[in-house]
Amino acid sequence: MSFKGIFLGLGIALLGLSAPVMARDGAALAKAQGIAYPAVIAHRGASFDAPESTAPAYELARDLGADYLELDLQRTRDGVLVVVHDNDLHRTSDVAERFPERKDSPVSAFTLAELKSLDAGSWFNQAYPERARAAFAGLKVLTLEEVMDIAEANPALRPGLYIETKVPNLFPGIEQDLQRALQARGWLDVPGRVVLQSFDRDSLALLHTAMPQVPKVLLLWLGKGHIEPMPGPTFAESGERDKAAFLARQQPRDRAEFERWLDHAKAAGAVGVGPSAALAAGGEQSYADLVQPWMNRMAHDKGLLVHAYTVDEAVDFQRVSDAGVDGIFTNRTGALLRFYGRGVPQDEAILLKSGGY
Repeated sequence: MSFKGIFLGLGIALLGLSAPVMARDGAALAKAQGIAYPAVIAHRGASFDAPESTAPAYELARDLGADYLELDLQRTRDGVLVVVHDNDLHRTSDVAERFPERKDSPVSAFTLAELKSLDAGSWFNQAYPERARAAFAGLKVLTLEEVMDIAEANPALRPGLYIETKVPNLFPGIEQDLQRALQARGWLDVPGRVVLQSFDRDSLALLHTAMPQVPKVLLLWLGKGHIEPMPGPTFAESGERDKAAFLARQQPRDRAEFERWLDHAKAAGAVGVGPSAALAAGGEQSYADLVQPWMNRMAHDKGLLVHAYTVDEAVDFQRVSDAGVDGIFTNRTGALLRFYGRGVPQDEAILLKSGGY
């Protein structure tokens, strides 16, 4: 360190200013919160290689060495916290066969026993035959408790949890339910072991009230009710066919509008933001490019971390990293770990097989 750096550090100490106040780089911001840097966030587990939000997806992400297991939280009709992304169960289960008269019902309309009766794995074998495994058939919807069990099961690798309150307006009090569940298992005792996230500013504020010491991230989206885009037609009005290409061209109304949402994040108690990324190859998880360098610099200048979603390919890992993000949500945990130069113990296929899949 230079003499200038030493004197600056002494000055900070003498003035009593904390690192988060002074820090403007992501590594320092992450360290101050106990958050991994750069963070490898396993999006619904290792969900490229196994059915999302199921035991093999989370076990594989853990055993590969992910920093965080990412999950979406909802609540059953009988009050149990469960890990399901979509508002309904169509895409990732056989609900239409098991409960045809209720196939369009939300997750909250089912009891835990009813959810546990569903097959949450066979859809993956049908959608991705090249990655299909017989053992995926019959996989079960997981509870929050079961994901905590998975995270704790490998003593050498204890990933954190990165938890999103999903459609929180449908689940009044879910923030307090989550606090009780995490507290009971000791998950709130280590700084940065849990990160909380939401697109909903009100839910984020409630999470901050319930767990002020836990890092929180406001997820960012460009569109109605979120960051206002520049004036123009919607995708439906545009007549275009390539939605990813359309979204990649969209921009915030102006810099002040983007800054307004960073300020919303700060006001709700967040230590970071989770912006969408546009992907080189397009596709269904390619959105508006909210990880442009100026955006990340502005976030850092406000003391906010930047965790980008959802990125799976090396070309996109490189682009968003060069733009200045501090972590990445990915379906391909192993690929991101290799990109960061972090070794993985064995390849995905071997780890799945050794896990009984």
